[in-house]
Parts: sequence; structure tokens; C-alpha cells
Amino acid sequence: MERRDFIRLSVASAGASLITPTLALAAGDEQATASRDIYYTKEAPGRWAGKVATHLPTIEITKAEDVTTVKIVTPHEIKGYEHYIVKHVLLDKNYKFIDEHLFDPTKDNAAVSTFTLKNYSGAVYALSLCNKHDLWLNSADA
Repeated sequence: MERRDFIRLSVASAGASLITPTLALAAGDEQATASRDIYYTKEAPGRWAGKVATHLPTIEITKAEDVTTVKIVTPHEIKGYEHYIVKHVLLDKNYKFIDEHLFDPTKDNAAVSTFTLKNYSGAVYALSLCNKHDLWLNSADA
């Protein structure tokens, strides 16, 4: 196999491995085991079963007229770069990126982020990334 063909095949395989779980989620496939390798939930904490209470993001929704405020809190202590929540990511009902908030473990004391959405309704998904205990997903209706 030529080097260029090998590189093309490798890139295509890597891309497919990222797309497949997303398609399974979008299709509503609850049995999508591949997606469970990417993130953890309250119902499927995997190897981090004892970490749900401190790693699962909570979502608070507040509505006022055409503005929806989404507050994400991960009740996780921040121990400098040793152990902390790296960021929160907010996704829309179609799993599309809305916004993210990065945390600075030298300045932030808590993993709390607030997002303002205009004219939005439907589900929102919050991702919370821990530098030691992976990616956690939760959802709420806005």
C-alpha cells in the first residue's frame, strides 16, 4: 500500500469512528454502545460509577420572554491543574455546538457557566470535561 493511500484510509477511518456515534445519537438509538465510549451519563457511568455526584453537570433553565438562560454547574472541586473541570460545552436539540466555557484552574473556584439563548426551545445538552474522569453528558428541556 502506498503511503498516501494509507494516510487517506487512516483519516477516513478516524472520521468514521467519530461520525458513527453521532449518527446513532441523532437517530435516537439507545443501544448505541459506541457512544458510551465517548461520554458518560447518570444512567451509564461506566468505569466512573462512583463519580456521578461530582462529575455529572446539572442544568438550570430560566426563561424570560424570548431569552432562555442556561446555567451549567458541575459540583467538582478544582485542585489546580491536578484535577479540575476543563470546560462546559452546550449543544442544541440536534447535538450541534452552541457555545463553550473554558475554566482556568489557577483562577476559577467552581465549574459554573451561564449561556444566554434567544428564541430557543427544545432540549439542550451539557457536556462537562474532567481532566481525569473524562466527558459527562446531561440534558434538560429549555
